[in-house]
Amino acid sequence: MNITTVTHWPESAAFPLLTTLTLVPLAAMIAVLFSRSSTVALRFGFSGALLTVSLSFYLLAVFDSASPGIHLVEQAHFAGLSYRVGVDGTNILFIPLTAVLTLLALIYTLITRHAADRLFIACLLGYEGVLIGAFVALNVLQFWFWCVLELVPVVLLTIHAGTGQNRRWVAVQLLQYWGSGLLMSLTGFMLLAFGLIDASHPLTFDWLTIKENNAYLHDEVLIFILLFFGFAIRMPLFPFHGWLPVLAEQGTVASAVIFLVGLKLGIYAAIRFILPMVPGVAEQWAGFVVTLGLISIFYGALLALMQINIRRLLAFAVISQTGMLIIGAFCFNANGLEGSLLLSVAYGLAMAGMLFSVGLIYERTRTAFLPRLGGLFDTNATLAVLFMISALSTMVMPGTPGFDAAHLLVEGIIEEDGWLLAIAILVGNVMSAAFLLWAFQRMFMANPKRAEQPYSCSHHPVWKERLITAVICLLLIGTGFYTTPWLNFIDQDAAAIEKQYPVHGDQSTDDTKDGQHE
Repeated sequence: MNITTVTHWPESAAFPLLTTLTLVPLAAMIAVLFSRSSTVALRFGFSGALLTVSLSFYLLAVFDSASPGIHLVEQAHFAGLSYRVGVDGTNILFIPLTAVLTLLALIYTLITRHAADRLFIACLLGYEGVLIGAFVALNVLQFWFWCVLELVPVVLLTIHAGTGQNRRWVAVQLLQYWGSGLLMSLTGFMLLAFGLIDASHPLTFDWLTIKENNAYLHDEVLIFILLFFGFAIRMPLFPFHGWLPVLAEQGTVASAVIFLVGLKLGIYAAIRFILPMVPGVAEQWAGFVVTLGLISIFYGALLALMQINIRRLLAFAVISQTGMLIIGAFCFNANGLEGSLLLSVAYGLAMAGMLFSVGLIYERTRTAFLPRLGGLFDTNATLAVLFMISALSTMVMPGTPGFDAAHLLVEGIIEEDGWLLAIAILVGNVMSAAFLLWAFQRMFMANPKRAEQPYSCSHHPVWKERLITAVICLLLIGTGFYTTPWLNFIDQDAAAIEKQYPVHGDQSTDDTKDGQHE
């Protein structure tokens, strides 16, 4: 039995921080919906987003990265249900990432036609609250309900503010894919909870209780299959990716930026709810998972090279990146897990930068088709810099956070699977560099194909563009040159997860953690 150390919130924070982080954007969403004017709505929106960013930084400050286990735990029991939230190395970095990208998305909204759209702003804030709630959930049913609620802002933003002509069809496709994934994951969670009843345990959906009594579970293979395939749709991993390119093509850039973090929820869910719950079965199925990951890497890269729509190109880039992340997660060692988690955050921030750049280009040209673009560097140097630095981060170039993360991931792959798989991963990364540099050349350096369209507003909002560019580039470059603090948030818990695998079981006896949970 693996006992996880639990630290409750009064020991570190001055108030229930995680619940507050979840409720602030939801309260701001309600205030936006009931505000009397778009100006007041924007004030509520920015106030909520800024407060959430501040709280997320406070979370980083009070988090004890030197101690493995679950920190800042909050719990309550009512009507036979339990509420439990907490953070550790697997989810701590996703919360400030969500908060920062939401604030940048609101700034981006000021440049677009949605600046006065209260429903649009409310959906962005609601989506932020849902994602934070899902990331901090330590109850499997609680996590699942947050994932169901995530459908509401995504579908509303697609139908209400998308740029394509078939937005309702896209929403139906999304509901079909996500609905099947949610059904499979719910069934897997039910099997987890009911699988302990025979061991004289009361019915519970508490993650800690299930994890520490997983030796009594039944139908572990079925649980793994249901949870993995349910989460694979959300990542998205080949061949469950079909909904992402159409959503990227016809959705909105501002919502897609936050949606990038939502995609990482699939990787996080696999690390949180599969690896610790059914570690033995996960190792048995690792070859299958790695095969899907390799196919995703090369399939996504090849399809990206064939795209003429820059949004679809970036969507296939995400699919290619997902393959690398899932292989790292299933390395069953601390290096691979650390690399996968840090690379998830780096990819999320870098892809957000490219999406902002592409979205602002769309505002000027009213097109996302590469053959109609070109020659934009002279008049859009800020956006070109944003796209290039973000692209370099996804290429894991030195000086970006992706470099150290990919280095750890490759070390983990070599340790577990050998050099051949590591070389294949690196070849896929070279292909990623090829299609991103090709897209940059087509948009910014090639001869222009189409005259620019002026902004709908009377002035050129240069300062907002520069602010978005400065924040993303500083975060990418700053964390790239000084990755150690971010790794410190992850490494203790990554090492603790490694000891749960059967192949490492003989190493874990002396390192069993102290502490109890209620």
